[in-house]
Amino acid sequence: MTIKRALIFVPVILIVFLLQSYLWVPTYDQQTKGNPQRLHEYITASTGDATLLNPILSTDATSSQIENLVFDGLIDYNEELQFRGRLATSWELYEEAYFYVNRQADIPGSSENDAKAVVALLKKSMRTPGSLDPALKTSFENIREISIEPSKDFSTVKQEKTSQTDKKAREIKIQVRAPARIKLSLAKVDQDLFKNLESVLGNAYFSSFTGDKFVSASPLVDKEKLAVYARELLPPTEHNPVLIFHLRPNVKFQDGHVFDANDVKFTFDAIMNPKSLSPRIADYEPVKYVEVIDPLTVRIVYKRLYSPAFGTWGMGVLPEHLLNQEALKKEAVRLGEDPKTFSLRQSSFNRHPIGTGAFTFTEWKSDQFISLSRYEDYWEGPPNYKRFTFRIVPDLLTQELEFYSGTLDNYEVQPHQVKRLEKDPRFQSFSGTSFGYSYIGYNMRRKPFDDPRVRRALGMAIDIGKIIDYVLYGQGERITGPFVKQTDYYNHHIKPLPYDPEGALRLLGEAGWKRNKKGWLEKDGKKLQFTLITNSGNDIRKAILAIAQDAWKKIGVDIRTDMLEWSVFIQERVHKLDFDALILGWVMGIDPDLYQIWHSSQTHPNQLNFVGFKNKEADDLIVKIRQEYDHKQQVEYCHEFHSIIANEQPYTFLYVGKWTAILDKRIVIKDLDQGGNMLYKKITPTKTGNYTFHFNRWIKIPEMPEMSQGG
Repeated sequence: MTIKRALIFVPVILIVFLLQSYLWVPTYDQQTKGNPQRLHEYITASTGDATLLNPILSTDATSSQIENLVFDGLIDYNEELQFRGRLATSWELYEEAYFYVNRQADIPGSSENDAKAVVALLKKSMRTPGSLDPALKTSFENIREISIEPSKDFSTVKQEKTSQTDKKAREIKIQVRAPARIKLSLAKVDQDLFKNLESVLGNAYFSSFTGDKFVSASPLVDKEKLAVYARELLPPTEHNPVLIFHLRPNVKFQDGHVFDANDVKFTFDAIMNPKSLSPRIADYEPVKYVEVIDPLTVRIVYKRLYSPAFGTWGMGVLPEHLLNQEALKKEAVRLGEDPKTFSLRQSSFNRHPIGTGAFTFTEWKSDQFISLSRYEDYWEGPPNYKRFTFRIVPDLLTQELEFYSGTLDNYEVQPHQVKRLEKDPRFQSFSGTSFGYSYIGYNMRRKPFDDPRVRRALGMAIDIGKIIDYVLYGQGERITGPFVKQTDYYNHHIKPLPYDPEGALRLLGEAGWKRNKKGWLEKDGKKLQFTLITNSGNDIRKAILAIAQDAWKKIGVDIRTDMLEWSVFIQERVHKLDFDALILGWVMGIDPDLYQIWHSSQTHPNQLNFVGFKNKEADDLIVKIRQEYDHKQQVEYCHEFHSIIANEQPYTFLYVGKWTAILDKRIVIKDLDQGGNMLYKKITPTKTGNYTFHFNRWIKIPEMPEMSQGG
């Protein structure tokens, strides 16, 4: 009960302290009488500022919220969670598959084993569908064309260090004499194509192909290294999914420049440019190349199976004319920077963005506000609101009071207020279970967090049920792993860590940590001591910080805590991997691709696996998940991965929160009926709980109107 009283006591003091300033704030009616333009401005608030306004660089939710208004992607989700076109009007998805002719293998029913013999055998089998295995028949029905690519020679250069102590890599020239290969043009992606073709060509036809004898190196390298190059340059089989987007004509960036396919290609190139340090690289690394067919057509070819491919093109598109190499060079010279090292990450564009979205950037005063104006030439028609203002209000109580007075248009209800406010007749409320979770993450590069027993013990020492009951007022649920709990990717068979301080001490004892005479845990003469950090301005995380500190001190951990301003916390500590343990949360998407957060290749500065989790089995499953097109099999892989994470405990998974947001009832959707007459509709959320889906059609009116039937 002590925790509950403390949490109630603090807001009471703050209400008294802020009451005077609250009384000085004009009401909404007073604001609109003196300034009718207030009806045309939407004002929202956050406890933390944005970091930068560039969709290929930012990682925080605040920046993303602004970017979604300024930039458009090629696609997004509609209300039924189906993809719909935005900057793209339509698309095609198919596959081009290849395999090398294996002259060492015998093919059934033929004394020849050249490319023509292989094609003849495939076509003959396709003409006798009645005798085929159903899976093979399906693959054959998907083939639109079979052709032969003749043998060809090509070369490439690799950089290789002869030893780990070498500072400079040497150049290795690789010469390839590639044999002929077969190209299969498919109507749609077929991940089981080569497995099915084995029943025609022979079980070992693909697996027995080796490219070593077709590859040579200068200077010479050992056989093992040459075999690695051969597997990379001459893979026996190759899946190449292809995406073609047909772009919307007559779309302009907010500076008047016409949008076209070159901007799409530029955005991809900017993400993949190492100088950009984009955290999005993992989403686009599977792309082989992006090709501009004409100004309104872009072709994207993948180098392997990649099931989340389509959804990644919801990324906001950047203006090539403002950020290309020549433009960055001019900006560097203007700023007195070295053009050779100056990158997109340093550009002033990140604080003055220009996109094709519904709102144009106006002004950003750090830690105060970001203001936007509606884009009058927006391709979908301008929004009803003329202005959008995003204010930084670190104190949640101040946000609440400003909402009541009308200086804010929405309020994210705090857990202890839900029951009171969700039934308040003055407001319309929206609620749901979050797509995400909160956690304590451990920097596994540092001791003692490199030991899974320590991480598990720290989790067992915290009463997470008490956090949900007293900090969240029941507005949360336990969570055990990294997938959205409302999806079938989440493994519901895994039980949460028990609250067991004695069990935690036993685990720590197994790891060599024993209590000294003063009660502190000690190993090899050193105390178990570290600092837990989080961002300031978040009362829930502040409370979790105190609860974790108290729980860990009780079992003998010398724990320090620190709260940092959001931009310092993210940019100086998280991005630079400079922390022991931290409290954070992830806002998740529906797709189960977690490569950026959990793959071992993503553990460097400015990447999202900042806890440094590395596990070979997990890496393999992550790759399988993103290459799997069969939903049932993908779910199985996700459950296996979930089990590994639950066993390794790189995070102490805390909870998935339940959210409630409230708006004034006078905010409605403005629409036209079939006769062209204006009508108002009630705001309703999508399946994911997104109540802002129709934001561009929102309007705030002086008095409550009559709502349309069913609206």
